[in-house]
Amino acid sequence: MAPFGVAVTRRIVSADTVEAVPHLHAALDAIDVRMCVASSAAHEKIFTTLSPTGLYDRFAPNIFSGPQVSRGKPAPDLFQLAAAQMAVLPRRCVVIEDSVPGVTGALAAGMTVLGFHGGSHCRPGDGETLRAAGAVATFDDMRQLPGLIGRIAPG
Repeated sequence: MAPFGVAVTRRIVSADTVEAVPHLHAALDAIDVRMCVASSAAHEKIFTTLSPTGLYDRFAPNIFSGPQVSRGKPAPDLFQLAAAQMAVLPRRCVVIEDSVPGVTGALAAGMTVLGFHGGSHCRPGDGETLRAAGAVATFDDMRQLPGLIGRIAPG
């Protein structure tokens, strides 16, 4: 598979328990691409949230935060920054998003978006909402992610 970037949002962990979403580590292990985190949160919050799960060290130094850009989501700025820093063309990026502003921003940046609606913060109907916003596919179980990426990988 040709290399491309995967941006994972801040909500890959549950804020109330600070545990990784079930099966996330195995899904990431099964994906052979460069990855990063592009979160609207401040870097300190990203560190605090991802560190207990081992995800901060997994993604560092490829962690990009909202304060690094002048306009946050739904503007494309954060996604454009992540792609530039990862040296990947936006059209070769796949973004995993759990919010409409994130989907909107990633699409505006020229990226392909998968909508994740399996976090503890998600509600019934979120999958449909993410698809309506422009996600090419949605999923609620991280075990689905490697197969989805294999099917939609740009290039």
